[in-house]
Amino acid sequence: MNFCPWCGARIVGAYCIQCGAATPADWPTSPTPPQGATASSAATAGDVSAPGAHEVNVASVGSSRITGVVQGPERRSLVRETRWVMVAFLLPGVVSAVLILSEHISGVGDIARFTTIVRGHPLTNMLLGILAYLPVAAVVPLGLFLLARTGQDRHTLGLEPPTLTRDVIPGLGLGLAAFGCEIVLALFLRVLLVDHPGLFVNVTLHHIPKYYLIWGIVTSAVTAVTEEVLVNGYLLTRLGQLGWTPRAALILSLILRTSYHVYYGLGFIFTVPFGYFVTRSFQKNGKLMRPIMAHFLYDAILFTIVILH
Repeated sequence: MNFCPWCGARIVGAYCIQCGAATPADWPTSPTPPQGATASSAATAGDVSAPGAHEVNVASVGSSRITGVVQGPERRSLVRETRWVMVAFLLPGVVSAVLILSEHISGVGDIARFTTIVRGHPLTNMLLGILAYLPVAAVVPLGLFLLARTGQDRHTLGLEPPTLTRDVIPGLGLGLAAFGCEIVLALFLRVLLVDHPGLFVNVTLHHIPKYYLIWGIVTSAVTAVTEEVLVNGYLLTRLGQLGWTPRAALILSLILRTSYHVYYGLGFIFTVPFGYFVTRSFQKNGKLMRPIMAHFLYDAILFTIVILH
């Protein structure tokens, strides 16, 4: 049985079950390091091979050491896994966004925030709309399952019940910071907004009952959990394990986030500030609940203003 040189926990496959660090498969079998022993003392005492001899690097995401650079066959397997998970997550959203934008540009129809499934029955239409949106989160359990297999369970990722001081208030702060940046961005783009409004697609808002606020809250929660778990929790963790730098991972995550917002036309650029802030939050803290709360509150507040105005 092998043990991690960083925390002393048992290694399953090529990963530590506690901290998730990637470890060479050729480390010799060794007894459990003494209680309280440090990684360096355990390695030099002969419990495990010294990390330097194997050129093991551990990349940190936030304050929690939850990723490690993977080498060899495990790396190739992890690359394939990451690509397919991202395809499963992104393909439906990107294709749908492109089709919606194409319909709008060709004049087939406007982009409606609240789609009509059943005419003349607004309550039924709302319930069916919620049901139709739930498949957006279908890949979330898969992503969490695959992360747990490499040591990043929900506790390591910070998927705990939110608290007011640790998640809700900082989440509001992230949303306000993003909104402020969007206002500044709009000022810089005011010439395009005024002279070329067709570059920015407006979402049509039909008259709906006030109880559609339920729809807004549910979809906000589904969107927040889906995007933050898969883009932050899954993708950033995997990119760290594959040796990507935080800056490169941030850039890729922002590109992917904006890809399924292309139905806004050039307006997709206004999604960048929010994506930046929640991504940097996860990179610094290594916890998902704060970005999830920020995303949920941001969307839910906007829906509330739109529906109840």
